Amino acid sequence: MNDPELIKEMLLKAEDKLPLTGRAFRLAFGPSSLFVSSFEKVQRRRESLATELNGRLIERAPVIPTKVVDCIMERVNKFMAEGNLDCKLVSQHMAFTLLGSTLFGDTFLAWSKATVYEELLMMIAKDACFWASYSVTPYWKQGFWRYQRLCTKLKFLTQDIVQQCRKNYKFFLQKDENLHNENANKGMESASGAPSCSGVEMPDNLFLHELNGHLGAREEPCGNIMGVMFHGCLTTAGLIDNLLVRLVTHPRLQDKIYAEIIIARNGSMKQDQQCVDKMHLLLATVYESARLLPSGPLLQRCSLKHDISLKTGVTIPAGAVMVVPVQLVQMDDSSWGQDASEFNPYRFLSKAENRSDLVLDQCRGNTEKRVHPGDSSSILNDPNNNVAFLPFGSGTRACVGQKFVIQGVATLFASLLEQYEFLVIALEVL
Repeated sequence: MNDPELIKEMLLKAEDKLPLTGRAFRLAFGPSSLFVSSFEKVQRRRESLATELNGRLIERAPVIPTKVVDCIMERVNKFMAEGNLDCKLVSQHMAFTLLGSTLFGDTFLAWSKATVYEELLMMIAKDACFWASYSVTPYWKQGFWRYQRLCTKLKFLTQDIVQQCRKNYKFFLQKDENLHNENANKGMESASGAPSCSGVEMPDNLFLHELNGHLGAREEPCGNIMGVMFHGCLTTAGLIDNLLVRLVTHPRLQDKIYAEIIIARNGSMKQDQQCVDKMHLLLATVYESARLLPSGPLLQRCSLKHDISLKTGVTIPAGAVMVVPVQLVQMDDSSWGQDASEFNPYRFLSKAENRSDLVLDQCRGNTEKRVHPGDSSSILNDPNNNVAFLPFGSGTRACVGQKFVIQGVATLFASLLEQYEFLVIALEVL
């Protein structure tokens, strides 16, 4: 199906994923309550994860510490020294570092085994669907057992980083307690605005506890955490890769985004944060990069238990697979205008005086009221107002981390573009 309104209805009603999806995660990471086919079984975990990603963690996303950028550039410089500067490898590392530092905090950046973890994760990702495609688990294949050994090693490494986070959390918590007692003994009151040593670590610890706590009897410890890292790195790396390509091949656009970043920085009260909400062109570029190269070419959904009745009068039987050709829908002229197949981030921007017609024009694919290069003021359109915007899916099984990924990637690129220029050959300091 390729009708946007029909697709929206189907994605709202078809809540389940194909069994193969859950099987790939189960073979790699063990039984999990977060990555299963049945929406009924996964709903609670998805709601919990969405609350964390769009709540506490997204509040910290604007603060991309210098350590994150330094960690990324250290690896990029290593790639360059080895003569192996590949866009996909760089994108993979950027996504891995962004997600890892968000979930585990500074502990992850200082973790000596991070490089090994990244390599293992990508090796497992490469073969996950292949081994899951067997209707019977292929215990007779030597390659399968090599794959399982890699998965076991990844589990041990995940347990290690979680333990490191807990140790650091307890350490900083003890430091806070000692500081409080010291001040109390001296008769001093803590300043109301004084920073807490454990303030950074506590949200990470609570997030990991909620994500991995309350496991069922058959669930694999740390399985949900590995699943989030696995899925998050793959999808985020694809978006970053396309965004890098677009910026390199559109240097004038990169210059405009750089100017936007500097203006936003100069007007910010908090110099340690990137105000990406004010960087409309940067966000529009992220949206457009996601539109032209979604994480997957197809969306596959089904309803495992119930028939689905659509408004058109068609009834889809339980268990039937419904497929949405995402790339075709996102390049359809009727939804995006005559330039639907072209890279144009300005399609997500509108002139300020045309605010009342914003949603109507976007849904009709009207390009007349879009902002064009050189326009000084603009309003950022919500891409989800167009039902044909599907890089993160839609409906009940849409990606719960959409807002977090957009915010995190935009903030990361704002921090990088403020210091570096992306060129065809390499990265050079401005």
